[in-house]
Amino acid sequence: MKLKINRVVLVEGKYDKIKLDSLLDATVLTTHGFGIFKEAEKKALLRRLAKERGLIVVTDSDGAGRVIRGHIASILPKEQVIHLYIPKIKGKEARKTEASKEGTLGVEGMEADLLRSLFAPYAVDADTDVAPTEPVSKFRFYEDGFTGAPDSTKSRAKLAKELDLPDDLTANALLEAINLLGGLPLYESTLARMDARSEESFKSSTDKT
Repeated sequence: MKLKINRVVLVEGKYDKIKLDSLLDATVLTTHGFGIFKEAEKKALLRRLAKERGLIVVTDSDGAGRVIRGHIASILPKEQVIHLYIPKIKGKEARKTEASKEGTLGVEGMEADLLRSLFAPYAVDADTDVAPTEPVSKFRFYEDGFTGAPDSTKSRAKLAKELDLPDDLTANALLEAINLLGGLPLYESTLARMDARSEESFKSSTDKT
């Protein structure tokens, strides 16, 4: 049985994600290696996710992993981040032709039981579990004018601002952020709040005339 983790899990690469996806019922994101240093959208998403749900960081136990951890620590408040550390074990993953520079196994090469033991303290009990939320579809996003319309860019900027997200996120990045943060319920409540504010503003302007 997979461990249910409500915090967002951050790993370095896609094979680390594949390994943890097989063990955890969790949102697992990647840094794309050192890509996190220059991906502004990913940083913005991590800041909001860390604030809302908390973040668990697990990287390889080598120099690159330490550099990535240091960068994460520099952009996120420490109380929002949990750092898990895998042991240094000499070896090479089966899919690789050569060992890593430091000759140690990464997250993908760790034994399943070891990884489960690392995450076990943060697993959610069945009694405190929450039901998954329905995601916002790309078609719904299009229907509501956030893609494919002449003013879609301005509309997305307003929506992002309402959600305390950067107003220059691409359509895909904004949709991903919404679905990770709360899905359809969050989306619809945000739109309702924006509509109510617009109606109130319109009523106020007409009353003055």
